[in-house]
Amino acid sequence: MLKNIFKNKFFLSTIILLVGGTFSKLLGFFLKIIITREIGTEGIGLYSMLSPTTSLFTILAIFSFPIAVSKLVSSSKIKSKNILLACIPISIIINTLLITFAIFFAPFISSTLLHEERLYFPIICSSLILPFISLSSIIKGYFWGRQNMLPYILSNIIEQIVRIIILITLIPYLLKKSIILTICAIILVNIISETSSIIVMLLFVPKSAKITKEDLKTSTKGIKDVLGITLPATSSKIVGSIAYFFEPIILTNSLLLMGYSNEYILLEYGIINGYALSLLILPQFFSQSLSTSLIPEISKYYSLGNKEKCKIRIKQICSISFLIGLIFTIFIFLFPEFLLNMLFKTTKGYKYIKILAPFTLLYFIEIPLVHSLQAMGKERLAMNITIITSIIRLSLLFILSLLKIGMYSLIFTIIINLLVTTYLYLYYVRKELK
Repeated sequence: MLKNIFKNKFFLSTIILLVGGTFSKLLGFFLKIIITREIGTEGIGLYSMLSPTTSLFTILAIFSFPIAVSKLVSSSKIKSKNILLACIPISIIINTLLITFAIFFAPFISSTLLHEERLYFPIICSSLILPFISLSSIIKGYFWGRQNMLPYILSNIIEQIVRIIILITLIPYLLKKSIILTICAIILVNIISETSSIIVMLLFVPKSAKITKEDLKTSTKGIKDVLGITLPATSSKIVGSIAYFFEPIILTNSLLLMGYSNEYILLEYGIINGYALSLLILPQFFSQSLSTSLIPEISKYYSLGNKEKCKIRIKQICSISFLIGLIFTIFIFLFPEFLLNMLFKTTKGYKYIKILAPFTLLYFIEIPLVHSLQAMGKERLAMNITIITSIIRLSLLFILSLLKIGMYSLIFTIIINLLVTTYLYLYYVRKELK
């Protein structure tokens, strides 16, 4: 039986994805601990304020290339190299626009919207890494389409190791110069790490793959095929990212209006995102791995009209995911100060953890439910839910910020939004499987 599993390309890819993905995520979290410890509360506050902007830039730069390339490569209707080359002009246009936008609007975003002019250079740095992330995502899509996960996982691991080695060396030295210089370095090191990831993946490209002058001619059909997949897939992600982009803007401006200092907002926002939430959602990668590997079965059974089997699989995934989350969350809830001190050398944020912990359990149900809707081909429905919950989140954040409850306006917004989001996903998954 074990021999048959390893002969099966899908199962082998799944095993590699689970084992390698878990190791890669652990390296990523280890790096996050290093960064958080070294740059301190002020640094993590600035980094957290910057994260929504960086996240929006990244989603636009990636432009769902991995999904599009993967689908087109696996269908084998077009030559793989033609698909990859069709993505290049799209990527160049998007990244040129994003870098131009960042250069011109960085002063407005940093000073006017975020009220933190020190973020001017980090915002520009965030745009400079985008072409490398974009190219890396295109190549990853090729290996996804070939169901060859080893190059993808190996490149991720090498990428994380390169970042860890460089940042461990640089951060202590740069902190003596400036906290902003340090944050810029943390961002720009992605150029080196992404380049190393690209090199690793290129080593696995078949030697028979040669690019001729004819291949370099722009293929209108190829571009149309890529855009036909990337546009709808990216639009859903953009909605959530735009809401995330506006979160610190609305929070900062509302709390400043209520008389809170910019220093208080910066530090507390960093504590919530850098310490409390980072610890609480740490086990999420288990849920992501489970959902990624098991959801294809739901897609198969749903296409066959076997809704009963879909229900069983979704219940299994949600139950396992929730159980893993419950074990971790109970431990975090009971020993928040110990864990914060052990990981981040601080106890700041433990009060937020005590309030958030019972509700963040919903994350572990929400993740499989989102994947389930996608597996059933209900991406538009998932996007509509994202739009609704994003509007609710931002509206709540603004209203609660005016009640003079400080950063608890963000805490209560997260809780209410989690309750509404999980309910909507559960409601529509059940509705689709009636």
